[in-house]
Amino acid sequence: MLLILTHENADFDAVASQFAAYKLYPHGIPLLPRRINRNVDQFLTLYWNKLPYVRPGDWRKRRVEELLLVDTQAPLSVRGLCKRPQVHVIDHHIGHQPKEGWHYQVEPVGATTTLLVEKLQANGLTLPFMEATLLLLGIYEDTGSLTYDTTTSRDAQAAAWLLEQGAQLSIARRFLNIPLTPEQQELYKQLQAQATWVKVEGRRIVVLATAVPVTFTDEISSVVHRLREALLPDALVALVQIGRDVQLVARSQEDHVDVSLLARAFGGGGHSRAAAALIAKHELEAVKERVLALLPQAVKPLDTVAQIMSYGVQIVAADMPVAEAAVLMQRVGYEGYPVVDPETGQLVGLLTRRAVDRAVNHDMARFPIQRIMKAGAVTVSPTDSIERLQQIMLEEGWGQVPVVMAEQAPGLQPIVGIVTRTDLLNYLFQPTMTAGEPEIRELLQQSLAVGMWQMVLAISAAADTLNMPLYFVGGLVRDVLLNKAPKDLDMVVEGDAIRLVQTLQQQFGGQVHAHRRFGTAKWFTTTAVWRAVMQDGQNRETAAASTAMPITTLPESIDFVTARTEFYREPSALPDVERGSIKLDLHRRDFTINTLAVRLDGAHLGELLDFYGGRRDLEQGMIRVLHSLSFVDDPTRMLRAARLEQRLRFMIESRTAELLLDALPMLDRVTGDRIRHEIELALREPAPARILARLHDLNILAQIHSQLAWLPQAAVSYARVPALIADPAWGAALQGESSAFIYFALWLALLPTEAQVGVMKRLRVRKATRLDMTAVTELRQALTTLSNDARPSVVAQTLRPYQPRVLLVGRAMLEDGVTAALLERYYREWRHVKTAVNGDDLRAMKLKPGPEFGRWLDQLLAARLDGEVHTRAEEMALLQELIHSA
Repeated sequence: MLLILTHENADFDAVASQFAAYKLYPHGIPLLPRRINRNVDQFLTLYWNKLPYVRPGDWRKRRVEELLLVDTQAPLSVRGLCKRPQVHVIDHHIGHQPKEGWHYQVEPVGATTTLLVEKLQANGLTLPFMEATLLLLGIYEDTGSLTYDTTTSRDAQAAAWLLEQGAQLSIARRFLNIPLTPEQQELYKQLQAQATWVKVEGRRIVVLATAVPVTFTDEISSVVHRLREALLPDALVALVQIGRDVQLVARSQEDHVDVSLLARAFGGGGHSRAAAALIAKHELEAVKERVLALLPQAVKPLDTVAQIMSYGVQIVAADMPVAEAAVLMQRVGYEGYPVVDPETGQLVGLLTRRAVDRAVNHDMARFPIQRIMKAGAVTVSPTDSIERLQQIMLEEGWGQVPVVMAEQAPGLQPIVGIVTRTDLLNYLFQPTMTAGEPEIRELLQQSLAVGMWQMVLAISAAADTLNMPLYFVGGLVRDVLLNKAPKDLDMVVEGDAIRLVQTLQQQFGGQVHAHRRFGTAKWFTTTAVWRAVMQDGQNRETAAASTAMPITTLPESIDFVTARTEFYREPSALPDVERGSIKLDLHRRDFTINTLAVRLDGAHLGELLDFYGGRRDLEQGMIRVLHSLSFVDDPTRMLRAARLEQRLRFMIESRTAELLLDALPMLDRVTGDRIRHEIELALREPAPARILARLHDLNILAQIHSQLAWLPQAAVSYARVPALIADPAWGAALQGESSAFIYFALWLALLPTEAQVGVMKRLRVRKATRLDMTAVTELRQALTTLSNDARPSVVAQTLRPYQPRVLLVGRAMLEDGVTAALLERYYREWRHVKTAVNGDDLRAMKLKPGPEFGRWLDQLLAARLDGEVHTRAEEMALLQELIHSA
């Protein structure tokens, strides 16, 4: 038998979930709990004859082998339950420890009823109005009629379907807003009179505690709901002593206070916004004391300005002319600048774009900005709360607020950053990121080699000591989220990257190459540096494992870059770069999936920054630009889009594809060197054929040069290259270089000679490459002259003029056959054959050097290759014949 159970003090979500489960599993029995909320009981009484519930008093002991728990994960005591029943759980309360052997469907929606309504829809079931209304009550009560922050779009969709089924809102309003009974009104007064207000991490929490007679049977949750509406706390905890037991009912107004933690501490349950517990055989005062002690654990620390501010800020002097400020704003795109006194450097006001535009329109361009700025010294500190920042912006009307260090004396506070109205709006209204700090930190630790992780911890500690925000950005973060192991540890610093690296050098050694103009530094991490870092690890067990790791597998250097911004003076030009914040640094990047950053310094290690939806696009497999002028600013991003798309097997987002097509003519303004660089990067990818085919489909190749195209037959030759270069003999032909030339030559060799010359001219190909490309064309022709029975000397004479990498291209062009076999024999064997006799021997014979020397030695080599001579003596005899003939 299947029994459908829920929790005590059942609300509408509980009993509605039971009913929906019965509709799905009609062989089951929905057994009501002993205690039901009064509004629920009134509804059941009114419609009892149409409902399948069984009250506890009517339950007759039968063998129960299967339980379905809804809106709870703790079964009630039931007579007849076998020792090891099959248990299935459907619930929306996350965070519970699963039990072995149980089956769970636990999802973070506003109401458990939502999960079951989705199943009803999927099964094609329909409902009469009364049943639909009951389920709507279940969703509405637990989501505050779809207004609580825990409400999801799934709850709204489920409610919409129930309304389509005929659910009656008038009935729902009646049972969601029933008046309090006289006993509940008395409880309301007692609780209000016994309120204890506390402030934890800036949150106002009220704890209400009172005792009622044992005869009190009404529900407490309705009273708590009314008290919450009247008192408006951030969280409310009601404790009611009934006999020897204490009932705890808690409600929270925001995610920063998780009342489920309080309930679970007393054996109860619920979710972050609503929770309850029945505390048996405890005294009220003792429970209250424990609740007060637990509150700090239930309240998350206040979000602070430091979490949303941008470190590093550009300031302007009060005597700067308006015209100069206008040019600066147009070039960089900032909406405002802090204004400082040119002599003292102290903040004196804020300059906004609107003020500058109005001044220019009123012919005030020659005046100093002091005449048009907002005067004042409005600031916040990194430790100020977001709420304080919001209040300051509302009161002062400043859309950009400078950030200063609070510990500095007034008047001596340097500006360390800025926080804008956009930062605040993004914080308030953007969806919470799905990746939490522990998840990202764990991913980093799993992805990085042990020694590299120790290095991250060491640099993190140094950056924290210097109060410098430190980040992994771009491709490294992207690859970690795609479960790919990073090969380097390059980092971005909000602050002085050179100072950070010099600090690391003092601590661990190594050499540093710095470029102060650009704010960059390279730290050369020698074996000694890595060993020092590993020994410095606080976790000795991890450090010991690191020491055993081969140092040769770790990066030889780490690049540190100061966060910067860039702007384009004209389309397609290289950008001008200036120091900026991490947010601006990320905004200058090409695609959203490359704008992800992970903060690394100190306690911030593992915080994911996603200002532009990069994680969403990563999960959906999309290549998306950040703004509509992205390809105009830098047309080479078109080639990078195709390269990244094919490497990751993603898709270029539809609007991005439109922007790419519109911007194709901008490629004409890009130098051949820059385009060639992007093509070389594509040819170094694991699957260059896919990338070139995609560039062809996007018309990018034709835009680069009218005769440049990708021919599918080139893919056949490309497929041979990996196996060839994996062969040690052919791999040596690359002489340590990449295989980019091989793929380039195979691609261009199929084009007409005129097209090859034109393409190489457009791409400004190096002279050595052009010569080798000409040699490839000649080699193709030469290979066609070799007969199937060509003698080794003829093959050697034909192929000797060509460099090894040219021969490698020729081999990749050939299918296995006689010609390929001849080329293989030449490359592996015949080209290494030497004569025993050389020029010294000829000179020793008192012969006068001349052209005959070369001809005679070539004839000797041919004879050696063709097997006509085998020893030095035979060569000397043949030489005498050749001399005699001459």
